[in-house]
Amino acid sequence: MKNWGLMAAPLGIVLFGMSVLYLKMNPGGSKLTAEVLQGPLNYVPWLAAVILLALFIQAVIIKRREDTFLFPIVLTLCSVGIVEIARLKPALLVRQLQWLCVAMIVMILVLRFWGRIRRMLGYPYLLGVACIFLLGLPLLFGTEIGGSKNWLVLGPISIQPSEFGKILIVFFLAAYLSDHRRVLTLPAHRIFLLQLPPLRFIAPLICIWGMAVLMFVVEKDLGSALLFFGMAVLMTYMATGSKSYVFLALAFIGVAAAASYAAFGHVRVRFDIWLNPWQDPNGMAYQVVQSLFAFGTGGIWGTGFGYGHPGFIPEVHTDFIFAAIAEEMGLIATMMLMTCYVLFFWRGIKTALSCRKEKEVLLAAGCCSLMLLQAFIIIAGVTKFLPLTGITLPFISYGGSSMVSSFVLLGLLISLSKEQEHG
Repeated sequence: MKNWGLMAAPLGIVLFGMSVLYLKMNPGGSKLTAEVLQGPLNYVPWLAAVILLALFIQAVIIKRREDTFLFPIVLTLCSVGIVEIARLKPALLVRQLQWLCVAMIVMILVLRFWGRIRRMLGYPYLLGVACIFLLGLPLLFGTEIGGSKNWLVLGPISIQPSEFGKILIVFFLAAYLSDHRRVLTLPAHRIFLLQLPPLRFIAPLICIWGMAVLMFVVEKDLGSALLFFGMAVLMTYMATGSKSYVFLALAFIGVAAAASYAAFGHVRVRFDIWLNPWQDPNGMAYQVVQSLFAFGTGGIWGTGFGYGHPGFIPEVHTDFIFAAIAEEMGLIATMMLMTCYVLFFWRGIKTALSCRKEKEVLLAAGCCSLMLLQAFIIIAGVTKFLPLTGITLPFISYGGSSMVSSFVLLGLLISLSKEQEHG
């Protein structure tokens, strides 16, 4: 019964949040559009579909004796995202619910065909080539949206290949590092204090690092670059336990960042905004400045749901949705969300430790680490801890590519948790 009780929290968040939006009559606040207020059937069928799919998936997870905590944690984050998008961009509410339905269906397919998906771990080089091909598509056919040329526009649908490339990179790293772990941990060359194997064994890792820098420079996609680079370093360290790779990676990214700052103007703009956004508060640094104002206004308890002014922040429903939550729900709500991501990571690591095969251990650890790292990068960006990035807050921000890819990772992690004893 407790497994089903976990589903009450996400449902309660949606019901109470939507009720507040309906009852709110403050003229100075955000108004829901007429389509949402006067025509609730526009989104109610899709919300009902989401609820039914969620109940079905939880039933399947319980029946298959898989981790029953991961899915409710994710639904809690999705519920906050649905309510926030209804508050910030009501016209996009139906679209977000539709993408959530698609993501859940894709997750069901992952659970159903996990046995075949697992075989991909036997082809590390093919995974690497597929990842490079996918990430290279925007360079040839990409469209610049929001300052980053990392989108493919297919009619009415915009797809971000890097969102699906991150899944392939986790598969590649899990397969490659597992196959070459012994060689990678046997030092053959000594460079100062670093002990490294022959170049041919670390060449694929250097290729991944170089690809991350290339995305940063050419596609102006700092978020994906940090995410891919961070995952390569994290999973390499998890597989080998060697600090030499960490130092080598930090030196590599340091040199590349310095060269990029000297050679490319948009890199200098991003870095200068991070150092001092107040030098151009109404120009290039406008988003960051308004985000900082939102955090300061919200304080501990927030202004109250529906009573802030998050609309001052451009693209608040995607990159800066965390700032909107902080303004209206305060520090308490943001800490709760960060706790959900940490709990997701904890359950993922518990799953990884229960796996029997080394490749599956690395795959599970990579999936949960990727989600936590992505959340950290975007939260650090909107709080000015790191330079501003263009990635989404997993399960909360608006976006179809992000939602589908995140649910694929969730499906992989739940599939890996089978036969695990839960406490």
